[in-house]
Amino acid sequence: MPRITAGRREAKRAEIVAAARRCFARDGFHQTSMPDIAAEAGISAGAPYRYFTSKEEIILAIAGDAFRLIFEPVERLAESVDAPSVAELVAAALGTISGETVQDAAGHEVAVEELLRCVVQTWAEVLRNDEVRGPAAEGFERVRATVADALRRGRAAGTVPAAMDPDSAARVVMGLLHGLLLQRVAFGLTDTAGLADDLHGGLIL
Repeated sequence: MPRITAGRREAKRAEIVAAARRCFARDGFHQTSMPDIAAEAGISAGAPYRYFTSKEEIILAIAGDAFRLIFEPVERLAESVDAPSVAELVAAALGTISGETVQDAAGHEVAVEELLRCVVQTWAEVLRNDEVRGPAAEGFERVRATVADALRRGRAAGTVPAAMDPDSAARVVMGLLHGLLLQRVAFGLTDTAGLADDLHGGLIL
């Protein structure tokens, strides 16, 4: 039997992750079994184990994708703009969740609704699963520190109020992002583009 190529292996992993994401978004992490994922992907019940050691490994892959897609625009803005404001940083993330789809690391289209439903469930995993909590805490701190550094530059340039503490304000930015994301998923906050306009217009911040 010919060995599977690295490219084919990655493609199959992506198919399984996409199937798992659909299942998780629809039924939840703990109501979804590996056979459920296999059935959604149209493969045999044991096939996912050729690519992933466990369902938890798939959850980690999806969580990593989800948080990267949401927070990467914030980091990119914080690192590329000399003095971004709080409103600009929050609006950067809102731009990601306002569309119908985004692209994952492999360049595949991902439904934003599916991804965000998985994000919300991942927060519960952070409370009970050290394998999820560790990377989540590292990612949170990296983004928070990047935002704080950007706000320090903003304070020096006068785009951020001089009295604002950058570290405290960075936590406010992270809190706003998490809260708006939850509202988008749980309470139907669909006009994120309009909210971004309000942020830029100074009506909120």
